[in-house]
Amino acid sequence: MTDPWNFDGPVTHLDAGGGSVTLVDESTFAISAGAGDMHAGTAQGLFVRDTRILSHFEVLIDGVRAEPLAAVNDDPFSATFVSRTVPGPGHADSTLMVFRHRHVGRGMREEITVRNFSEESTACTVEVVLATDFADLFAVKEGRAGSGTGRSDITAEVDLGKGHDDDGEPPAPTLTYGYRRGNLTRGVEVRVAGATSVAPGLISYEVLVPPRGEWSVCIEVGPVIDGVAFPPTYRCGGPEDQVTPTERLAEWRRQVPQIETDHPVLKQVVAKSAEDLGALRIFDPDFPERVVVAAGAPWFMTVFGRDSLLTAWMALLVDPDLARGVLQTLARFQGSEVDPRHEEEPGRILHEMRFGDAASLSLGGGSIYYGTADATPLFVMLLGELRRWGVARELVDELLPNAHRAMEWIEQFGDSDGDGYVEYHRATDRGLANQGWKDSWDGIRYADGRIAQAPIALAEVQAYTYGAYLASAHFAYEVGDMATYDRYRAKAAHLKEAFNRDFWLEDKGWFAVGLDADKRPIDSLTSNIGHCLWTGIIDEEKAGLVAEALLSPTMFSGWGVRTLATDNGGYNPISYHCGSVWPHDTAIVAAGLARYGFDAAAQKLIFGLLDAGAAQGGRLPELFSGLDRSEFDVPVGYPTSCSPQAWAAASPLLCLRTLLRLDPWIPYGKIWLSPNLPKGIGTLKVEGIPLAGSRVTIEVGDHVPGGVSITGLPPEIEIVHAPRRPLTATAED
Repeated sequence: MTDPWNFDGPVTHLDAGGGSVTLVDESTFAISAGAGDMHAGTAQGLFVRDTRILSHFEVLIDGVRAEPLAAVNDDPFSATFVSRTVPGPGHADSTLMVFRHRHVGRGMREEITVRNFSEESTACTVEVVLATDFADLFAVKEGRAGSGTGRSDITAEVDLGKGHDDDGEPPAPTLTYGYRRGNLTRGVEVRVAGATSVAPGLISYEVLVPPRGEWSVCIEVGPVIDGVAFPPTYRCGGPEDQVTPTERLAEWRRQVPQIETDHPVLKQVVAKSAEDLGALRIFDPDFPERVVVAAGAPWFMTVFGRDSLLTAWMALLVDPDLARGVLQTLARFQGSEVDPRHEEEPGRILHEMRFGDAASLSLGGGSIYYGTADATPLFVMLLGELRRWGVARELVDELLPNAHRAMEWIEQFGDSDGDGYVEYHRATDRGLANQGWKDSWDGIRYADGRIAQAPIALAEVQAYTYGAYLASAHFAYEVGDMATYDRYRAKAAHLKEAFNRDFWLEDKGWFAVGLDADKRPIDSLTSNIGHCLWTGIIDEEKAGLVAEALLSPTMFSGWGVRTLATDNGGYNPISYHCGSVWPHDTAIVAAGLARYGFDAAAQKLIFGLLDAGAAQGGRLPELFSGLDRSEFDVPVGYPTSCSPQAWAAASPLLCLRTLLRLDPWIPYGKIWLSPNLPKGIGTLKVEGIPLAGSRVTIEVGDHVPGGVSITGLPPEIEIVHAPRRPLTATAED
């Protein structure tokens, strides 16, 4: 069996004809065709905790599929599918319409309504055809799940519901499917009411719809995990507005900062981003107050170290609770022993959590893989950033021991050969060959196209490590531990000096993407080096050349920064990591450019990215192709891109912060705020930014005295109306 984190093949398409609809609520998601049906033999279905509990779910009217008319997403977890029955011979119109109202959450509720627009009663047969294969998410994603029907190891039972429930009503018939593999058991319960007949694979209703009237039925689908049946979050006949996901989303919408601007694209994309982030949150039943963010729908509705940390960083502008929950959860599962099977090491932060064999709905039952080089320094960086925002001081203090263990991992396991650089090399052939954010097997190449072999020291991993050293130094300074402060300052200074010496390619004018096993530079031109601008590890005299390289025609597509330059070997605009454009990557590059004072270049990237979002309904997907904007006036999509996806959703928020040039350092009593808006934006107001324990409003425009105002801050905080440059955050500070 292929390991989920080591799959190098193609990903199954969600819908051969396009137009799939994905609904998500925490670790439950449903993928269907545009009409609402889930077709066997595809990647569609209803998934709970990485297991497909429905692989086929189709509604037929008189044995025929209805004709789809519309699919309306009411919320991230609900939708209404509208269709009509196929007109009879000689008739242009049908008099029957079918409305399917679907809510997902720990299973699914489906309300089917047939409306009759005829003056006469209409008889019809409504059939629900269904099946399950209990396929693992990765088997579905990779096309290994088969047809989804006909498996001999799946049992099916029908309980017609004799007797009465507690309320005196006869219980609804239940169709139960079960599956066992060793000690692992899974099942799904399908509860129906009013059915004419119930049999494995088929629920039938003989219906007489009155003239100008309607007929409705409600079906509940819930998972069974190790013999425990979990009812779906949304129950038939139950309220919708008082159910937890609905309440949480409403609360999120109330607290998210509001943006007012005369630039409609900025407003649209930022609003959609905030909405998508709200949909991707996960709440652990063991710690319901801790909110984390899933990496993306549909394939990554789980906790990822790198993705969650970068998303939380970019989303500080709207909700520090994401950073709190992410840090608490990753600290909870921080590595404690050496286990090559999962690449666990003491102090290491996880790469990915999966739930296929979990015995409960809590995160604690997941299977964890630790094979990533960057999540551990990013953990320390985010903890430091949370401190700088002046929120959750007690929580940051509680997690300092975890940061200390993370630094021990960096210095002992991350730098296994003692050369001062953090490298990666998988512990077994079952792990990821590449363990940076470009973790596909061919993601790290030389300029001539050859694939680099591990151990590899990636440029951005050294940049994150530099940031972790600085954060650790300031933690030590706060408590008066000057010996530790001096040690981490010195390590940061040494790393910066060595990086600018060993990674710099003088003949090319950019930094190598990494050093290979022989410490030779991997000389391709990649977007990774923009992350080095973001953390400030690059010497200022080299930054201008790096900016020129990143904005060159070979790198900037007009929509964003390509992951690999077009004139490098291995470039492919529709590859995963070798020529495509990733919104989070471009947003980080833009933030790095602005940090070094290249505001015009940063804005060029930002508004290319915003235009890409506007061209796709306001939503930025995980990635899109690197084809040039001069060739196509819309971004050409990547076929299996996650959407919504966490760090893509958070990217416009980082872009907004970059435009504001907002850089708080609350423990030092200062906030740097120096907006530099392009001519296309006359006014910008962001209301309700969580900062320093308050809700802050920033307003920019000619109508504002001095061009910018900030209200809501404690009076002791000094506002510095100047951009904060890299030298104030380097080891020399």
